[in-house]
Amino acid sequence: MRSGFALAILLLSGLAATSVVAAPAAELKLISEHPVDGMRGGNLSGLALCGKELWTVSDRDDDQIYRLDISADTWQAETVKIDVPPVPESGLPFGLRSRTKAASLIRGGDLDFEGISCDAAGNRYIVSEAHAAVLQVPVTGEPEWLKIAPGMVREARASGLLLHFNALFEGLAVNPEGNQIWLAAERERRGLISIKRPQTLWDCDGPCVLLSEAGTEMQPAQMPKAKAVSRNFSDVALFEGKLFTLESSQFQLCRRDPVTAKVEQCWSYADEMLAPQRQYNQPYGLAEALVMEADGAWIGLDNNFGARADGEKRPIVYRFAAPAGGWSAKP
Repeated sequence: MRSGFALAILLLSGLAATSVVAAPAAELKLISEHPVDGMRGGNLSGLALCGKELWTVSDRDDDQIYRLDISADTWQAETVKIDVPPVPESGLPFGLRSRTKAASLIRGGDLDFEGISCDAAGNRYIVSEAHAAVLQVPVTGEPEWLKIAPGMVREARASGLLLHFNALFEGLAVNPEGNQIWLAAERERRGLISIKRPQTLWDCDGPCVLLSEAGTEMQPAQMPKAKAVSRNFSDVALFEGKLFTLESSQFQLCRRDPVTAKVEQCWSYADEMLAPQRQYNQPYGLAEALVMEADGAWIGLDNNFGARADGEKRPIVYRFAAPAGGWSAKP
């Protein structure tokens, strides 16, 4: 009954997957790369620009986030301790929560922080993949979990999202006013969700699910032993009124409409990130963090403590130049 109900919702909402052959994406130009020292848990899994400061999180650290000192070529992560209150009930099923808890006992990171974003006031918002919850870390005062209507998770699961272990929310973006959040569901199916805060409760304004998409695409030709892999989102950012999704399986970032989530244009970073000296002996894309600026983009890697071909084992953040004409130019 549940699967039939979910299928009905998908068909009625127009969110059922279609197979689309994407046009080749223009290649971005690498400007610089920056190893990051000082992250206790490694595994850089999100980036945010708050004013002029870059912040990051690790999916292995529950009790601290990091401010990045970018004054030298090698960046230094400066620890900022946070006192996280108990996680509220989100509506995820017991079986999924149990698997996540068991995994955390082995690898660390019960909260599994997978994305960070900021509003114009400097408040930081961090998404917990393990609990499908969002933590607000204000400029002053104690962190607190956002009050999110339980219907959000129910609608997402009915649309085929948030069904699989370690494939839940992988990124978030917050508007400057701090009253709208977009959440990126990672894979199998991948999707984009929007919630708003008219008062104190974050809820859907119309449909929560903007996009639910299944299917596979070929990895770029530069990838050793390229194969068809699940479409994914590994982060999402809001810039100049548009959503930008980081799609690590295809080594690209894409500009999307913030209301419909429709793709407008994509850019590839495969040429630079898959240069022989930068390759990892891992069968998938490792980019998990995205910050957009007018003159470029920051893309951070969660390398799972694995070494690049040149021996580098630290997390790395790459700086790519904006394309000619800027991020809003038409193809």
